[in-house]
Amino acid sequence: MPASSASPAVALRRPGASRARGHPGVALVIMLCAQLMIILDMTVVNIALPHIQAGLHFSAAGLSWVLNAYTLTFGGLLLLGGRAGDILGRRRVFIAGIALFTLSSLAGGLATSAWWLLLARALQGVGGALASPAVLALVVGSFAEGRERTRALGVYSAVVMGGASLGLVLGGVITEWASWRWVLFINVPVGILVVAVTPLFIAGSPRQPGRFDLAGAITSTAGMTALVYAFIRAASSGWTSPLALAAFGAAVVMLAAFLLTESRTRQPITPLRLFADPGRAGSYLARLLLVAGMFGMFFFLTQFVQDILGFSPLVAGLAFLPMTLTVFGVSRAAPRLLPRFGPTRLMAAGMLPVIGGMAWLAQVSAATSYQAGVLGPMLLIGTGMGIVFVPLTTVALAGVAREDSGAASSMVNVMQQVGGSLGLAILVTVFGTAYRHAARHALAGVTRAAAAHDALIHGVSTAFMVATIFDVCALLVILLTSRALSRRW
Repeated sequence: MPASSASPAVALRRPGASRARGHPGVALVIMLCAQLMIILDMTVVNIALPHIQAGLHFSAAGLSWVLNAYTLTFGGLLLLGGRAGDILGRRRVFIAGIALFTLSSLAGGLATSAWWLLLARALQGVGGALASPAVLALVVGSFAEGRERTRALGVYSAVVMGGASLGLVLGGVITEWASWRWVLFINVPVGILVVAVTPLFIAGSPRQPGRFDLAGAITSTAGMTALVYAFIRAASSGWTSPLALAAFGAAVVMLAAFLLTESRTRQPITPLRLFADPGRAGSYLARLLLVAGMFGMFFFLTQFVQDILGFSPLVAGLAFLPMTLTVFGVSRAAPRLLPRFGPTRLMAAGMLPVIGGMAWLAQVSAATSYQAGVLGPMLLIGTGMGIVFVPLTTVALAGVAREDSGAASSMVNVMQQVGGSLGLAILVTVFGTAYRHAARHALAGVTRAAAAHDALIHGVSTAFMVATIFDVCALLVILLTSRALSRRW
């Protein structure tokens, strides 16, 4: 990728960028508010899923597409969105992305059918992919590498990770007091405000010559969509489903075409040289695995506390408040611990409570209560996430060549979105397989409702166990690449 790909970070540090307006703090607040809105929409609908399913007649397996339609287009087009900012101007693309996000939120709130909502969610993801790359580029470009940037990344990580769990709280409050449609409508006034004030405090970056890697964007997004669809189809129809097998085949073809395209094009949206450094590649893979387990946990735990524990949407949302507060609090302390202990020790220390909490959740049963079997695991997971994501982000961006800084920043978000989509698809497949197995082997004399109740618990427990395996693999990746991490730190 040519040097122009670094322009988001560089342009924001030049005279004439946002700093020239005299309000860099206000500019940062605007950008982080926009990022928080985008992050919230990955999870704010979770609590509302049972109401969405009833209102728009989704199937149990198809319901996960309310989340995946958003995260797939978001993750698949993030790098293209960053490149669009280089070529067309960072502020212009940011405003266009927020405008599209706002309009599609309005459309989603007005949805009267499943396909309408899924289309709106997909367009939300496109808008987020256009707007989001500017945020991390602003953080990286506005602070020198070292303690200042580490502190700034601590705030960014708190917004990203805390925002995901905060979305569950807000989703519960909004669903209980209004309706599920307002989890989408709430974005409209916020988006309008961001679009209105952005030209006042954030200066436009100069356009850079270049070309779009449309082939790379299309093949990567189509490949990931086919792969996720294959898992979802297998969850509902079994592993021998012709459609599932065809989707797996299409995914292999499209992803192979993506790798071939990126290795040959002069200006790829994914410079493969980013993965040549073992430490950086390890941080990307660890993030993908960690988020894969985390988003699955959110998806199934929100349904467990409502369908099994009988919580209302409001109480279910508030049930996640301790995790939200823990993530925000611990992530503020992580930047101070990083210089003292180094990234590898800090990441490994953070992964241990995440693994412990997820393994604890895997023990859920009909006798599980919130106080005894849910609150403790959430506090452990929140503590671990607050610790691990700051060094994980810092390592992914440390020592990146100037010409690759924009792509490296976007790749952090890409791994998060792809990890969430792919992990959720796999865990939904695991859940569906375990559910059907438990339903087929229900005890004689048990009513159909009781058998479905027990099968649901068994499926959720099995999904949590596989999520634990994801987290263990993330820890192993961190440990295996620890020497490379230590050399660059």
